[in-house]
Amino acid sequence: MSKIFDENSNRLVQKASLLKLSAKTLADNLRQGGFKSLYRGQGMDFYGVREYNAGDNVRSIDWNVTARLGHPFVKLYEEDRELQVFFVLDRSLSMFCGTGTKTRIQTASEAAALLVLACLHNHSSVGAVFFDGKIRFSTKAKAGRDQAMMILSRLDEAEEKIVRGSVLASALKGAHKLLKKRSLVFVISDFRSSGWQDSLARLAEKNDVVALRITDALDSGLPEIGTALFSDVESGVTRSFPTSFKAFKNVWFEDNRRRMDSWKEFCLRHGISPVVLSTAEDPALVLNRFFCSRREK
Repeated sequence: MSKIFDENSNRLVQKASLLKLSAKTLADNLRQGGFKSLYRGQGMDFYGVREYNAGDNVRSIDWNVTARLGHPFVKLYEEDRELQVFFVLDRSLSMFCGTGTKTRIQTASEAAALLVLACLHNHSSVGAVFFDGKIRFSTKAKAGRDQAMMILSRLDEAEEKIVRGSVLASALKGAHKLLKKRSLVFVISDFRSSGWQDSLARLAEKNDVVALRITDALDSGLPEIGTALFSDVESGVTRSFPTSFKAFKNVWFEDNRRRMDSWKEFCLRHGISPVVLSTAEDPALVLNRFFCSRREK
């Protein structure tokens, strides 16, 4: 099976180290990013235990449970309730395009990996659904290192044969069914499909949804290379267009602006947070900026 991050092992180790460092800051901003309504309850009422993680306060260890099960557990209180995070990740053919050093799917996967690592730092439950022309992978939200590592591993795996089309609407409906309590949901996609609006609006009725739109420089501007062939990777349709004509370049730009404005307006109307992430940008910087802006509101 091919890899999303097509790099040698040494560079992958360096990338993993950088992601972990960025995730520590992201974890703090995520916890303080204005999603307080997603935590159940307030106060110091005891509600359960979880396995001990490195760095936990030893004073919180539940010695009775630890003795009974043979490895350490810590007590949890209402104010410590875990934030549940869920990802809906678009892996359709259009996401594998990009004009710079990274494709849309590489940018999307890096953003998702950062958020998964941040959830691990915060002991948050995390779940996901990946899709192209059909649902490829789904898992209910669970806490723990094994769950996080499993999702991170799947993020770097590319399907041998991608199914044309996009089942974004079905993925959103699936997420709605999987989520039994209010959660923070990241929908990571280029939103280059149709029919997803009703499903996204319904998902946002009971969850805090962040729509992370992955863009590329080619979306809004074209290089002047004369008449060029353009191919729709989803449908296979190919057409020739005059990239050097000013009128055509203006239409290209205006069409993208109209689509972007319509998407943002839809998100805001339904209480969804729209975030734009370009393939030329650092996902950690964009995500941290978003969480800081939420915290300041």
